[in-house]
Order: sequence, then C-alpha cells, then structure tokens
Amino acid sequence: MIDRVTSPTFERCCHEIVRQTDLLRAQVAGADSTTPVPTCPGWDLARLLRHVGGDHRWAEEVVRTRAVAPVPDDPVNDPAVYAHLDDDALGAWLGEGARALAATLLGAGPDAAVWTPSDEELIEQSAMFWARRMTYETAVHRADAALATGAEFTLDEDLAVGAVLEWLEFATVPEAYEERPDAPGLLGPDRALRFEAPGVGEWFVDLRGDRPVWRAGSGAASASARGPVTELLLFLYRRPAPAVRTHGDLALLDLWRTRTGFWLEV
Repeated sequence: MIDRVTSPTFERCCHEIVRQTDLLRAQVAGADSTTPVPTCPGWDLARLLRHVGGDHRWAEEVVRTRAVAPVPDDPVNDPAVYAHLDDDALGAWLGEGARALAATLLGAGPDAAVWTPSDEELIEQSAMFWARRMTYETAVHRADAALATGAEFTLDEDLAVGAVLEWLEFATVPEAYEERPDAPGLLGPDRALRFEAPGVGEWFVDLRGDRPVWRAGSGAASASARGPVTELLLFLYRRPAPAVRTHGDLALLDLWRTRTGFWLEV
C-alpha cells in the first residue's frame, strides 16, 4: 500500500498554523498556567505557550528578513525572554504571532529561499520548510497541552501524514545515523523498519546501505510499528501512543527514534 493521504500544501500549512494555534488557545483556556506538562519535563503550560509563541516569532523573522544564516533563537529556548508577559495575555499573544507568521509566509511564497536549521543538501531551504515545520511544531505541542489538561487531541490525517514524512526526511541526515563516540550508528545488514497507519499509508526505512533511505510502501523489516496515523506520529515524537503496536527488534526501533529525534527542542 502506498500513501492514500498526501501531505498538506503550502497554503494549507499557512492556514493550519493559525488554526492549530487557535485550537491550542481553546484547549488551555481557563487552565492553571502552572500545570506541569509531563511530555516536556520541567515545563508548565505557561512555558509551553511561550515556547510556541517564540517559535512563531523566530520563524517569522527568518522568512521576513530572507535570512541566509542562522537567526538567534533566544525567543524559543530562553524562558526569560517572554517572562514579562502576563499569563492572562498569552492567548492573544499566541494568536498574534501565528497570524503574523502565516501572513509573512503567504507573502513570501513557498519557494522563497531562506535559511533553515537543516542539512541544505537534503532538506529544502525555503519558506515551504518553515510552513511545514511550524504547522507540525504547533500541532505536537497542542498534543502536549492536551495531555497536560486531559483534553482530547485529534489531528487531520493529512497533517499527521505530513508530520510523519517530515520526520522521515530528517532521519536521512548524517547526524541522525552516523556512529559517534556518544551514540551507536544505525546502519547495518538486515536493518530495516516499517511503519503502518492502516487505511492511510505505509512507510519503509532501509538502513542496510551507506545512508538511510525511506519510501512509501512495505517490505521485510527488522522492526515495525503499526497504529492510527496520529498516534504513530506521537510515537515518533516519543509521546504516549497506546494504540501503536510494535514488533521485532525493539532496541533498534528505540535507538532509531532517539537518534532521529536529535533535532527536537521538545
């Protein structure tokens, strides 16, 4: 089976940055801002919201300025940057940042060349990268907020598929698989992984060559993971995914998730 659901378009991603942010705002409305977020150790809801809003503003600056070199990401990673914001004002502040980012992306267009924090030989260096990245970043952190507050989390199939494909793309960069003194390599004979979202798609990751290669479809695998596509996405991000069933060499599967998640900032 090949992908039945394709990843979202540029325009859809721009729309979803705002929509996912609005859903996040609705999820946390009335919640105690000091509620711990178990999937982001050491964070509470207020810190999570400041992180998401900082992410949007950082990406907006990158695209708006057509940056060709790294842009300081203090607004994303330093909790002190937005500590002055009153908790009651966070919702409106989040919405403003999401709308500004979406507008800047739409004004730039998907092919606008900009810096990205990714391997320029393997990952596109364009506004399209940021439209996708901020859509999925917002959606996954919405899942974090839902887990913290006990709210239900659902995600459109095409968004979940797009986020899975993004993960698989990031899994091909050397930092995700090469052997290092502090991390074992992933490549080797008879090493392959299969991921299946019934009725939605299957993806095969071949680790037998000199670099990982992935494709839509199935194949003989050392380990596999199967479940609804949204839960499969959460599984990749090491979030609770009780409906995902795993089989085979689980040590390899866990190592692959750890190594391929090197780029995450929670």
